[in-house]
Order: sequence, then structure tokens, then C-alpha cells
Amino acid sequence: MKVVLIGYRGTGKTTVGKMIARRLSLPFLDTDALIEERAGMPVPAIFASAGEATFRSLEREVIAGLADFRGVIATGGGAVLDPENVRVLRKGGTVVLLEASAGEVITRTAGSDRPPLTGLPPEDEVRALLHRRRPFYLAAADICVRTGGRRPDMVADDVVSRLSGRRDPVSLPAGFALPPGEAERLDAPDPATGLYGIAGHPALHSRSPLLYNALFARYGMDASYTFFDHPDFAAVLGAARSLGVRGLSVTIPYKEAALAAADEADRHAAAIGAANTLVLCGDHVRASNTDWVGVRRPLEGVAAERAVVLGAGGAAAAAVYALQSLGYRVTVLARDAGKAEILAARFGCEAGSLSDFGSVRPEVVVHATPVGMAGDPHSLLAPEDLGPGMTVFDLVYTPKETPLLRTATARGCRTIPGTEMFVYQACEQFLHMTGIRVDDRTVREVLGE
Repeated sequence: MKVVLIGYRGTGKTTVGKMIARRLSLPFLDTDALIEERAGMPVPAIFASAGEATFRSLEREVIAGLADFRGVIATGGGAVLDPENVRVLRKGGTVVLLEASAGEVITRTAGSDRPPLTGLPPEDEVRALLHRRRPFYLAAADICVRTGGRRPDMVADDVVSRLSGRRDPVSLPAGFALPPGEAERLDAPDPATGLYGIAGHPALHSRSPLLYNALFARYGMDASYTFFDHPDFAAVLGAARSLGVRGLSVTIPYKEAALAAADEADRHAAAIGAANTLVLCGDHVRASNTDWVGVRRPLEGVAAERAVVLGAGGAAAAAVYALQSLGYRVTVLARDAGKAEILAARFGCEAGSLSDFGSVRPEVVVHATPVGMAGDPHSLLAPEDLGPGMTVFDLVYTPKETPLLRTATARGCRTIPGTEMFVYQACEQFLHMTGIRVDDRTVREVLGE
């Protein structure tokens, strides 16, 4: 067994870690102690003589040797900001986040000889760093435990109970759809197995379970990813909470509902007004949006001034956000011009109905509706709307060649399939959900692209 304790300084990682190690009859390591041993000086002296960059380099070297360690590890507060450290720590291990409020941390660390990391007063620095590091802590954690107002032995008992308790077979309530064989695969998970899934309706066409389960295996994570296909998002989130799900990928039609249900959101999800990623930590839900990265990355380097987004939902909002970040002048067109105007008003761009496409004369077209998905033979644009010099990006990825892309190719357009968006948003989403950075080549390899 490998148990890794993460969290901000003052949350009790070393004290609680030693207690957990004794209860489980495992060896204990503290990465800061290993760094001091390697450097031949205490941590404050390392910072004073060589700076934080040298400390982080030593930290990475020390953690690199712990991939196959079996025991309990207490890490420094900033260790999981480095995705490579997270990759090593997650291999064959369970990562436990110890949390405390800013006030509790300030009280516990008062008088510490640790050097400041910012130019802020000590109390302001704690609040600022807790806010900055929280997404990294949540992404890297399998188990979240509050330490405020609790003795270290109580926290240790809580962690040990969660690690060794029994979990019932994963059983979704009535109304959830699963593909053949999926229920049997989820029948008897280990209590430490992290659960993740795709939330949508429909969702059974999603390739996310294939991708995530392969990546979990590649990185030695004890985790499983499944389907949460149900016509009611409240039921999806309720089931996820009851099952202890750690992360949800969110697809049509729940991206706006996912943002509304979250306790906090990153600035991209807040600006877009939709979330495609939820990370759950106890009763807390954090939302983020990686769709916009999936739209932006394939278009980087495409020189253009005018772009059209077809659609007015959550995916369309992410597309507008991405296109504006590239400096394009964007027009939103939809079958319901009223909805297009509402979306466009949020981003300060133009709007209209589909019949206005010809007058816009865009160089880039992003299709962000479900039309053309899974055998639907329709397209929102006619052949005469398209021509050489246009770049047409269809966010639908099943099938890879949609009716729109087939027409665009025949008309001499440059085309970008929705699999490109899926690949790049998945790279970013995997980082948000696990703290591990995966490159697009690895994702393409898994997907057979």
C-alpha cells in the first residue's frame, strides 16, 4: 500500500502521516526531510541560499524516487503543483488531501521559520496561496479530509477507515443507462478505487470511458470511469455524490446545469457560462471548462479575421470564448436567432439566424450543435454556403466525418474534425481531474487516431 498525504503547510501531514503509518504497519517518509538530507541543510536555509527554484528541483528529484515506494508519504505544500510529481505520487498510491481553513492554517503556522513565498504579509500570503493551490490539491486527491477542530489521531483514524473500509458494488439507480457488460465491470471495486464518469444524455456514444480507463492503467492509478446517462442532471449529481465519484466529464445537455450546481468555478467556466468538468471533494463541487482549449488549440496558427459559431448552447459559448482569445471577430448564428442574440450579448459580438451566414462571409466556421451526430444525415449549412479558403471545424466527433465535414471537403475547405477538440479538451480535463499532464500524442495513441 502507498498512501500520500498532500495539503498546505500546517494541515498536519507529518503528524497524521506517522500515525497512519503506525496503524497500518508501514514505513513513513517526509519529502521535506529527504530534501534536507540530500541538501545537507534545513529547508529555510535552502530557500535563503539557493531560492525556491532550487528547492523545487530537489523536491522533484526526491519524489522521482518514490514511484514504487510502499508506505506513507507526507509531501510539501507545493509538491503537487508540478504534474510530474503528481504522476509519480499517484502511481500505485492513494492520495489524501488534508484540508484546513485559512484561519486554522494561520494559527498553526504562526512563528514558523519557513521563508515567505510572496511579498505579501504572512496572513495574506496564506490566503492567496491556499486559493491558488486549491485546484491542484483537488485534482491530485483521491480522498479529502478536513482536519480543522479535530485531533491528529481522529484524522488518522478517519483516513485509515476510508482506506480499509468496504465498498458495496457500484449500483446506479433506476433510469440510468449502461452499455452491455458495464454493470458487471463495476460489480466489486476496491474501497480505494476512485470513481469517475461521463455525465450526459445521451452519453453511451462517448469515448471518454475508453480513454480514461486506459490512461488510469497507463499511470498506475486505481481508478475506474463509467457512464452516468440519465435524463435528469439532479439525479446524475445525486448518484455521483452517493457513490463517492471524484470527477465528472459533462456533455450535452448538462453543461450549464453543471456550472449552476457547483460551489466554485474557474474563471473560464464562469466567463463561458458552462462547465464540462466537475471535481468533487466531499460535499464540495468545483467546476471548470476545458472545451474552449479543445477549440482553440486546433485553430492556433490559422490566420483569419471573421469567424462564425453555429449554435447557442454551452459548446457554442466555449467556441466564442476560444475564438475571441485568438483575436477573431465572431458572429453567433443559430436556428433560434433570439438565443443567438442572448449568447452574443454576453461576449459583445454579433448575432443572427442561419440565413445570415452568406452575408457574414467568415474565414472560420465552428459548428457547435448536435446536428450530424451518430448517424444524423443533416447539416446546418448547404454546399453553396461553403468554399475554398474557409476553415470548417465541426465539434461533433461521432462520426469523425460528419455530413458538414463531408460537404466542406468536397467544396475545397480546410476541415477540422471534432476528434481534435476531444483530444485537446481531454488532455486539459485529465489534468484538472487527476493532476497528471498527458500529451495529445498519448491520447491519440489510446484512441487510435
